[in-house]
Amino acid sequence: MAQGRRVERVAALIRKEVSQLLISGIRDERVHQGMVSITNVEVAGDLQHCKIFVSVFGDNEAQGQVLEGLQAASGFLRGELGRRLQMRRAPEVKFQLDRGLERGTTVLGLLNRLEDERQERGEIPPGSDELPDG
Repeated sequence: MAQGRRVERVAALIRKEVSQLLISGIRDERVHQGMVSITNVEVAGDLQHCKIFVSVFGDNEAQGQVLEGLQAASGFLRGELGRRLQMRRAPEVKFQLDRGLERGTTVLGLLNRLEDERQERGEIPPGSDELPDG
């Protein structure tokens, strides 16, 4: 069980350090084309491989450019992680686009549109979505 906690702790530290490096350490202009946020970090049990899930706010072209920039900077990031986390062997870093936030926004937009259509047709009495008193 201690091994699992260590992996989780290393994943949290990697997320923190890579977030800071995204702000101030990476100079590649491709990375700064869109708003980039780290959504999740998965570290292998042997700490040799690390998959970082990123969400990029922007169109498909900007997302592709940001991923290319991150992959190009992965060697730099690996070295910095090894130095900052004082690990004997820093994990190999791979970036993957996380479309979860994008899908969530799409679903919320569809639900709002459905609610507006139902309101227009009069299927929902005004105030019925409020909680009853009591």
